[in-house]
Amino acid sequence: MSSNITLSAATRQNLLSLQDTAQLTGITQNRLATGKKVNSALDNPLNYFTALNLTSRSSELGGLLDGISNGIQVIQAANQGITSIQKIVDQAKSIANQALSTQITTTGKATTEYSASSASASISFYVNGALTSASIAASASILEMVKQLNEATNGARIGNAFSVDSTGKKIVLNASADVEFVNASDQTALGFAAGSTASSALVTYGAATTAVGQSSDLTVSGVSARATLAEQYNNLLNQITQLATDASFNGVNLINGKNNDLTINFNTRGSSNLVAASTDETAAGLGLTPITNQGDAGTTVGRGSFLLNADINTVLKDLTKASDQLRADATTLGSNLSVVQNRQDFSKQLINVLDTGAANLTNADLNEEAANSQALSTRQSLGISALSLANQAQQSILQLLR
Repeated sequence: MSSNITLSAATRQNLLSLQDTAQLTGITQNRLATGKKVNSALDNPLNYFTALNLTSRSSELGGLLDGISNGIQVIQAANQGITSIQKIVDQAKSIANQALSTQITTTGKATTEYSASSASASISFYVNGALTSASIAASASILEMVKQLNEATNGARIGNAFSVDSTGKKIVLNASADVEFVNASDQTALGFAAGSTASSALVTYGAATTAVGQSSDLTVSGVSARATLAEQYNNLLNQITQLATDASFNGVNLINGKNNDLTINFNTRGSSNLVAASTDETAAGLGLTPITNQGDAGTTVGRGSFLLNADINTVLKDLTKASDQLRADATTLGSNLSVVQNRQDFSKQLINVLDTGAANLTNADLNEEAANSQALSTRQSLGISALSLANQAQQSILQLLR
């Protein structure tokens, strides 16, 4: 819309300059207020949309950082669980070794003097659950009887367990093992008091069904101590399983069974990721089974509860295998943790690069804009002065009109 007021050419030119200065001042003040030189696509389409893409990718990576952080915590929880389980396994090893060093002995002296039988006989007894026997000839002397019995105990690898007392008339048993007779008659044949056949009197270490109750002349030591250690061992296995069950973070558990893998994505397309495989660190998963008082399928005599040294050695081998598995799985978790932490650091640095790149395209140089503001302020003052000078020629006409 044109103005009906007539202005001189000099005045109009100065007025246009002031208008340009006011526009530039507005732009500069907006940049100082927002800190950006590109606030919309109208300012610079190329820089605006390029910065928008960079910022969008930065935001996507920032969202993935939460998942990466959670993944790190899941792996650390699993690793801590394995570390604690390893300590329990070491404790179980200590208990097994303690059981192995606990000597089982059977000692006692017959209350009845030995009397030779007119017929040949076979004395059957269990040595740590293994059945053995001695053939006794008719009218065998006490020394011959002891010789045959010791041949049987030597075959059971416990050395000479039988001897004769100072009177030369009674048999003495001193065995570094649990010795239990099959029949009461086998006990009385040697001069020992007969053991009861009542189920309540059976004190066999295990679930023996053919051994008779222990003679009152004989004392077995070390059995209850090993049984107590076996119970402690079983309790530790329960703790291993419970600990593996509790080693979870945000509902994810990597050591409580397989088929529970954790996938950590490093980009939004899912083409860059890490799969942390789950493992089974429970007692069963480690190949550790509770110690029971049941023997193997080949015998009716119980061989459990740490009765046999061979069984304890088998347990120790199983514990060693469990330790090896724990170490291997811990190494895998540690490797995964290192990868995820490295990707976390990379993502943080990349976000910083993207944000910096976007800022370089859109952010204003505040020092420059402040200088521009000062220059425009001076320019505006000069423009006003110039406009005033341009109008002075017309002011002289007022003198003629007075």
